[in-house]
Amino acid sequence: MSSVLAAPGVDSTLSLYHLLDPEVLANPYPLFHRLRTADPVHWDPFLHKWVVTRYADVVFVLTHFSAHCAPTPAQLTTMGMEELSPLAQVMVRQMLFMDPPAHTRIRSLAAKAFTPRRVERLRAHIEDIVDDMLDAVAVKGSMDVIADLAAPLPATVTGELLGVPRADRDQLKAWSADFAELLGNFQLNPDRVPRVRRAVEAMLSYFHDAVKKDRQVPGDGLIHALVTAEIDGDRLTEEEIVANTIVTMVGGQETTTNLIGNGLLALFRHPDQLDALRADHSLISSAVEELLRYEAPSQQTTRIAPEDVELGGKLIKKGQSVIAVMGAANRDPERFPEPDRLDISREDNRHVAFGWAGHFCFGAPLGRIEGQTAFRKLMQRFPNMRLAPGPITWRHNMGLRGLTALPVSL
Repeated sequence: MSSVLAAPGVDSTLSLYHLLDPEVLANPYPLFHRLRTADPVHWDPFLHKWVVTRYADVVFVLTHFSAHCAPTPAQLTTMGMEELSPLAQVMVRQMLFMDPPAHTRIRSLAAKAFTPRRVERLRAHIEDIVDDMLDAVAVKGSMDVIADLAAPLPATVTGELLGVPRADRDQLKAWSADFAELLGNFQLNPDRVPRVRRAVEAMLSYFHDAVKKDRQVPGDGLIHALVTAEIDGDRLTEEEIVANTIVTMVGGQETTTNLIGNGLLALFRHPDQLDALRADHSLISSAVEELLRYEAPSQQTTRIAPEDVELGGKLIKKGQSVIAVMGAANRDPERFPEPDRLDISREDNRHVAFGWAGHFCFGAPLGRIEGQTAFRKLMQRFPNMRLAPGPITWRHNMGLRGLTALPVSL
């Protein structure tokens, strides 16, 4: 990385490329602070993208800029990455990478399936799932929060929401992790390309089969709801159902895993807040919002300037890429008093961890329920839980910020 950033005459200290350094990835907030203070609308010559870090500017970009940033198969071929064409064919059909009116159409049809009532019905069931997982580790007296709870919980819940067999949970999680590696990084390790391609092809085959099975024997999960969703005679195509099932599965797993793992580590590092939560479980909801703000599970997203726009005194030209850094916006002192202080009773906590406006995270209500349930059960059942000694290692993912493991004694 150092050789890349040694270009003469260029200030490299503000580049997001530094996130490739494990030490910076472990604590990116000093870098975000420097960016927000020194150059809040920054042209990163190493990424060839603008980087926006102030809260107001991030909200503006998320509200007004284009999400149509997924590479097409033709673009990947031009870049010599035609091996990832199957991935591009999926991404261009996902509402995550669409603008109105296409985005409006897909999201409206999906909303017929992903209703608050359907999600709320899962609340009691999520409590049972968490209890079962904690029962399994209670007898051991220790656990890896990631492997034993934070990863399998959303994998199980998402699988049941979709209506796929519980036995497929581990496979779905593995595919999701491979897909997330591409979504969350500036560049994909060439050695990982074949694995990511195999994961995408396997997911496509799996969910096409699931749709076909549902047409023959209707189920009661989200896949069936997407198959039957209709507005004024308009329905989703099978390719659209599969693509948006995949993004629901990946998003529903990766962000919730990170919320639980990152959040619990933050509480361990702020024992006064952990003690406050142990003493008063009515703070669970506000604690989850504060943990989402303090350690955003999804740190950044890319948008495209729809026209020439002046932002922060800089001219962003039509078609240029802009990275909106939600992790930096959530620590903006102009929006959040004492932003680097964890305060689980913080009020007026309108963070951008779930995005903003039309692309606000579709699964936010479900993620919140899972996070609230996990933290409440952990506080109730293991009031003496402690962080086990040893190094803390973060996943090599610049955008989807999460831990590889979190060992604790119960």
